[in-house]
Amino acid sequence: MRTQSRTAPPPSRPPRSRPRRLLGALVALGLVLVALSAVRPAPATAAQAARPAAQAAAARQAAATGTFRNPLNTGPDPFMTYWNGNYYLTTTQGGSIRMWRSPSLSTLLTADPITVWTDTDASRNRDVWAPEFYRFGNRWYLYYTADDGTDDHHRIYVAESDRDDPAGPYHFKAKLAPPNHAADFAIDPGILQHNGRLYLAYSGINPYQHNGLNIAPLSNPYTVSGDAVAINAAGGCPEVREGPEFLYRNGRTWMTYSTCDTGKPDYQVWMMSLPSNADPLVPGNWTQHQGAVFSRADDHGVFGPGHHAFFTSPDGTQDWIVYHAKTTSAYTYSDRTTRAQRIGWNADGSPNLGVPLATGATQDLPSGDPGPGGYWINDDGRSNGPGSLSYTGAWNSGTGCGVQCFWGDDHWSDGAGNTATFTFTGTRIALLSVRDTGNGYAAVSIDGGAEQRLDYYGAIRTGETLQFLSPRLPYGQHTLRVRVTGEHDAQSGASFVSVDRAEVYVN
Repeated sequence: MRTQSRTAPPPSRPPRSRPRRLLGALVALGLVLVALSAVRPAPATAAQAARPAAQAAAARQAAATGTFRNPLNTGPDPFMTYWNGNYYLTTTQGGSIRMWRSPSLSTLLTADPITVWTDTDASRNRDVWAPEFYRFGNRWYLYYTADDGTDDHHRIYVAESDRDDPAGPYHFKAKLAPPNHAADFAIDPGILQHNGRLYLAYSGINPYQHNGLNIAPLSNPYTVSGDAVAINAAGGCPEVREGPEFLYRNGRTWMTYSTCDTGKPDYQVWMMSLPSNADPLVPGNWTQHQGAVFSRADDHGVFGPGHHAFFTSPDGTQDWIVYHAKTTSAYTYSDRTTRAQRIGWNADGSPNLGVPLATGATQDLPSGDPGPGGYWINDDGRSNGPGSLSYTGAWNSGTGCGVQCFWGDDHWSDGAGNTATFTFTGTRIALLSVRDTGNGYAAVSIDGGAEQRLDYYGAIRTGETLQFLSPRLPYGQHTLRVRVTGEHDAQSGASFVSVDRAEVYVN
């Protein structure tokens, strides 16, 4: 079935028929250390000259909380793995494949993107979606779907790394097209590894959906060796089965996949399973799990969770899901951001994906994650690190934004010249808050420097939205000022600016 959503253009990808802990002692220690690091002794001796650097390192350690908050990235369709000391993340970017690399989950938001793949071939360099990457032998294989600008021309391709590095560089390797679907629409490649063999799982034409699940054999990571078979997967709505992903445990292979149009708030994850000794190319060998295993959580302000992947903690002891979701129940393809949380396992051996957590929920980092040395500042001035917030002028405050705001509250003002000033010790700061139809322009500046104009307007109200990410700064104390301009664009009905939470980074 084809849904009309395929023609609506989202900002990053065309739509697809796709308790808190206040660590008082640590905070106090961090404040003391920050105060010490502000003193600059004369470099009379080598030991004295080295003291500020040692103090800064101690402050970083004191600020580290061992926690993180979503989002990890502003793009949809995430895939992530941990390898050789770093997390590697990709999301749909449209015209190229970019990768973010960071030693800690909580600093992925501030990682600089690496462009790992672009293509000059006009038949396959548009609408590049849903990249995934796997290591076979000492090479990495980058799987993705692309077209020539026409959605129905989407096909699946694979690139091979030149060396043993998920960030490439890569060279084009092959088109992956099962003989019985050589000229058919195909998206969302995922690799099934079962009984020592490889299989290509993807979403495409089959007897059940225009976007239905298919599995084809591979003779190696870049060669399809037989016809695809169609899987008749349930999903709670008729139009989509996409994004197949796999878990292996307890003598079974678990295939999870996303259903419904990704623009809907009811986009969700369903599941099937396969015994470890069974042939995945026999559709009857797959057992359907009844009901969604990961779906909207209105009380957490999470809608449309799906197009996910799985990864393990750095020490290999925990299983995690990375996925995209929205903070609005509106039918929209915007506001899909990448989030992560830990999953568990049920007594019957099946995975328990849990309930999607609110975007700003504080979570423990994966086991073995070295931590970011970062902290948050709330709009009421509370912080779990050496940070504070002060206001000038009249600002409204309240809890009306509920689960769409960090700690359920925010501040907002439309008074021209009113300011909110964050004082923080670190290297970078990110601002997250509400976008809305009545929001206008803010002017932000770092350490009293030149102002940058930001538009807080949004056609659909969304919370916990990344409004601003500062450039990298020398480690130390800084200020970030948000000034209300009292102006708005023609689409907006007012000039409000919202202040909710800041994430401060010290690495």
